[in-house]
Amino acid sequence: MLSAIEKSKGQSMEKLLFGLGIKEIGLKTAKVLSRRYKNLDALAAATEEELVAIDDIGGIMAKNIVDFFGDEHHRQIIERLRQANVNFAYLGTDMVDTSSYFYGKTVVLTGTLSHYGRSELTEILEGIGAKVSSSVSKKTDCVIAGVEAGSKLDKATALGIKVMDEEELLTHLGNLRG
Repeated sequence: MLSAIEKSKGQSMEKLLFGLGIKEIGLKTAKVLSRRYKNLDALAAATEEELVAIDDIGGIMAKNIVDFFGDEHHRQIIERLRQANVNFAYLGTDMVDTSSYFYGKTVVLTGTLSHYGRSELTEILEGIGAKVSSSVSKKTDCVIAGVEAGSKLDKATALGIKVMDEEELLTHLGNLRG
């Protein structure tokens, strides 16, 4: 048990941020914030105006974050975590390449892919700057369709959204590795 506690102290910032229980901040948002600010102290110093300028961070979330870090009780908890040598830094190995096909695009996954599980591909795409959504809308830039794709593929086709098969996906991902 002690070994597990020690190991947890070294987790990346997004796990800590999610664990702090800030209202409206789920793991996905915690990762967005961690990528942006790189350490908890930088996030704690952020203003509401800076936070709402980030995609996916609205006014309520920004206020909740600023209020959380402005609260004396929460600052004391954070200081105790610091004294216990809990990691406050983002440890991600993001490969963000602004020239990547997926950078800045909203992508929806549908069907079954043979090379990647859905959560693995979501992590890869988010790591290279894409936003992965669970539903197709006019804001969707691309749908990646595997075997047995269903209503998401139909909706994308009806809306005239680019549909990519696994072969094309692999080509774009392969281009990232040189």
